[in-house]
Amino acid sequence: MRSSIFLALKGVAMGLAEVVPGVSGGTIAFITGIYDRLIDAIKGFDAGLWKAWQEGGFGAVWRRIDGAFLFTLLTGMVVGVVTGVFTIAHLLKTYPVPLWAFFFGLILASIWYVGRQLTFSLSVLFFLLLGTVVALGVVMGVPAEGNQALWFVFVSGALAVSALMLPGLSGSFVLLLLGMYSYILPTAKAFLSNPSWGDFQVVFVFGLGMLFGLVSFSHLLSFLLHHYHQRMYALLTGFMLGSLYKIWPWQAAEISQTVVRHGEGMPERLRPVWPSDFPGDPMLFWALGAMVLGVVLVLSFSLFPSRQEK
Repeated sequence: MRSSIFLALKGVAMGLAEVVPGVSGGTIAFITGIYDRLIDAIKGFDAGLWKAWQEGGFGAVWRRIDGAFLFTLLTGMVVGVVTGVFTIAHLLKTYPVPLWAFFFGLILASIWYVGRQLTFSLSVLFFLLLGTVVALGVVMGVPAEGNQALWFVFVSGALAVSALMLPGLSGSFVLLLLGMYSYILPTAKAFLSNPSWGDFQVVFVFGLGMLFGLVSFSHLLSFLLHHYHQRMYALLTGFMLGSLYKIWPWQAAEISQTVVRHGEGMPERLRPVWPSDFPGDPMLFWALGAMVLGVVLVLSFSLFPSRQEK
């Protein structure tokens, strides 16, 4: 019972993280020790499900997909996403600096926490640097204009959920780069508040895209994790390292022009600055406190075995 509660709470944390552009639910799974098991469970959704059903019915299918684990985790994630749509969006508007500082501390400590499990070699170092460069390339990308056609909504869902499974690469930030974040999030919020057929179509097609991305990408990840474990962990750690550029709490717009979508202005490009150069209240005391809190939360994991859950 206790393990189920903790697993559900990890799911809530993953759901909350996925609402924030630049923070990955995959990072939460990675640092809480459920990453490998999650990828293997998702991989179970393939053509083999029909064979499992024929041979052993529902019980065989449930075991193949690690059903109890997935159900508990996904229930928590749904709670986290629904909560995050309303609370995280509010915090991003009213207290953005402490919120970003909390996630910065969380991921900074996570790099140390995961990195200490690596056995360094030239190949591990290469993949660490590769992951860092790739993540920097993603987070420094220029947001596109987006496309509200349903086929693009489907593609956006597939790409976003693929990023969800990679620590340091946020599904929300991928949506931001695609120009879809300010379309998908308000649509989901409107559907939850006052359902309509048009909003339902968008949410449903986006969900189908996520399902497709989950199944297809999880097979590749599972293969790499099982056959190239150290190199993959180095790559994933590099993803988190590169994402720190985006998550640095004090960001300033490189240009003054903003894109207004759904009544909300969003800077086209941001760059990290020192608190003294921040164009607003740096909230230094609260930001440092939130950053320390994030570090402490991750370091508390060192009190438990560092292995991944099986």
